[in-house]
Amino acid sequence: MRRLVIGGGMAVLLVLLFTALAVAFAARSLPSFYQLQATQVGQTIVVRARDGSEIVELGPSFGEWLDSSEIPQVMKDAMISVEDQRFQSHFGIDPVRLTGAIIEGVTGDERIGGTSTITQQLARNVFLNSNRTLDRKLREAVLAMALEWKFSKEQILELYLNKVYFGGGAYGIDSASRKFFSHPATDLSTAEAAIIAGLVKAPSRYSPTADVDAAVSRAGVVLRLMKEQGRIADSVTIDPSAVKLKEETGQNSVRYFTDWALPQLDLLLPETFEPIEVWTTLDTGMQRAATASIKANTPEGAQGALVSMDRDGAVLALVGGTDYVETNYNRATDAVRQPGSSWKLFVYLAALEAGYTPEDRVVDTPVTIDGWSPRNSGGGFAGEMDLRSAFAYSKNTVAAQLGNEVGFGTVSSMARRFGITTPISTYPSMVLGTSEVRLIDMTRAFAGVSAGGQSVEPYGILKVTTSDGELLYQHERSDPVQLVPDYVAAGITDLLQTAVNTGTGRAAQIGRPVAGKTGTTNSNKDGYFVGFSSGVTTGVWMGRDDNARVASLQGGRAPAQAFAAFMRYAVKDRPVEEFETELQLPEWQMEPDDEQFFGDPDDYYFIDEQGNLIEPGRGAPPPGQGAPFPVEGEPGVGEADRRRAVPATDPQRQPARPPQQPNEGAPSAASDDFLRRATGGGGGTTQPPPRPSPTPPAREY
Repeated sequence: MRRLVIGGGMAVLLVLLFTALAVAFAARSLPSFYQLQATQVGQTIVVRARDGSEIVELGPSFGEWLDSSEIPQVMKDAMISVEDQRFQSHFGIDPVRLTGAIIEGVTGDERIGGTSTITQQLARNVFLNSNRTLDRKLREAVLAMALEWKFSKEQILELYLNKVYFGGGAYGIDSASRKFFSHPATDLSTAEAAIIAGLVKAPSRYSPTADVDAAVSRAGVVLRLMKEQGRIADSVTIDPSAVKLKEETGQNSVRYFTDWALPQLDLLLPETFEPIEVWTTLDTGMQRAATASIKANTPEGAQGALVSMDRDGAVLALVGGTDYVETNYNRATDAVRQPGSSWKLFVYLAALEAGYTPEDRVVDTPVTIDGWSPRNSGGGFAGEMDLRSAFAYSKNTVAAQLGNEVGFGTVSSMARRFGITTPISTYPSMVLGTSEVRLIDMTRAFAGVSAGGQSVEPYGILKVTTSDGELLYQHERSDPVQLVPDYVAAGITDLLQTAVNTGTGRAAQIGRPVAGKTGTTNSNKDGYFVGFSSGVTTGVWMGRDDNARVASLQGGRAPAQAFAAFMRYAVKDRPVEEFETELQLPEWQMEPDDEQFFGDPDDYYFIDEQGNLIEPGRGAPPPGQGAPFPVEGEPGVGEADRRRAVPATDPQRQPARPPQQPNEGAPSAASDDFLRRATGGGGGTTQPPPRPSPTPPAREY
């Protein structure tokens, strides 16, 4: 027995010696108090709308660091009561609590749990993970004793209350107080302190934003323990349910926007871990309107997406689905779906650039191209019509003919020019929108048309600052590139406006000028509408994620209705803008009048057979005495050519072509007889040449 006691005593001494050495070594390795104070577990990002209002806070939030003297005593008492009632007396671990837990575990056949002190929790939160292993518990105990060795109780409690996690991304009591009660932790009441203290056990379960009743019930437990331990009087009556909680103002659809915009920070900013504030282009009112329009108009069982951008590319609203909580897949920026007839934008842009005008005549008739025979949605053919009507009523056969004439590669290049980034097929059927695209890219393309044919770059971040206001990034718009001539942009706007006024997009009318195009794919799998008004361009897509058919889904119905519902709000404070649809055609494509075609007759010079100038304004010389001849660099030709002029184009032909110069066949400046005699040729008349006319005064030209 003596040897057993001695051996046991020696073993205990060795364990104590080893523990003391481990604690001493750990204490020497610990960071200083100020280093621990500055340590954060992640970056906080506050996202703001274009008006500066906060729309969401992402990542951990730490609030203001409160010194021990600034922390309300009721907060300290509430935390000690529920988490570690012997905090002031133990050395990092609580032998009483640990022994009781072991006995309960042995007798009750339950695992040992609930033994961590505040110091142990601090050690785990700062240095370790939450694995439930014996090795982690031993290291936690050593670190806890090292913390007690190196720091005072007040310092440990200050670190704990400023670093412990309270749920909802809130680290520290100040962050939790601001998140749940909208005021700093220095103003916490007893009931509010009880609610915060009760969160530590299970932040996700007891968070007021997740379950108010659970949070209030847990706060009641904290208040009961505070009374039992004499930290508040028994006579004090406190009702946690009367606490006014902060209302959740965030929209879950906003996360679709932040999921698209915030990853761009990796390219815009140098690596930083300090808290930042991101000022975005998002308009909260428009975002709510967009969310409501998608939910109200999307067919049952389908999904919907919407992208809206300003004339400079600033994204004003972005909805990637009907509910972010149910599915965070962003259909506005990530999904690739067929755009249907909205793709005809690029077909007609290529045709207009090649020389077509909205008034040109085309024929809606059966056509076969490389074995492919498109048909119209109604199954019939309308015959001859103008280009404007063919676009408004989305005639597939006309689009096929145009694509075949200008070249399918040309149509593909036009789509690339306007910002389509996905692969594009060059098979004939591509003119009907068989190539899959992203909604944000199609919206960008239509925004380019709204901008008069200039390039538009979508962006969502205006500026980035630190929490102290230091500017880290400022958006600067790049110089736009003219993608198509002005007259092409005016022509396609004319067609798009007609499609809304009288064509397939009539459901998109909002009481002011709107230009847009519908799109519906085979078997009603996808519905599209993209259009613009008063500088705002909006694209809407609807369909199923599994690409199944959606009954009665057409671009001119639900998508166009969602577009109209959103745009009525989006442009309500903007002035009405009429579209620029007047075609200012280039010279080679215009039908010139006589004066433009030939110029002023008084600007032409006549020479006689001797090469002498005849004074202008006296009419043409007698026959055989000279002929009109234009001076180099001057426009037009003479009277004889005017009589011979033939129109360069036929109004029934497709598109107008550059006019030929009308001086073909004009008479020579001198007679053939004169030229033969002047060059020494024979066979001419032997009569002497007529006397030369008096030389007119010299004229500057």
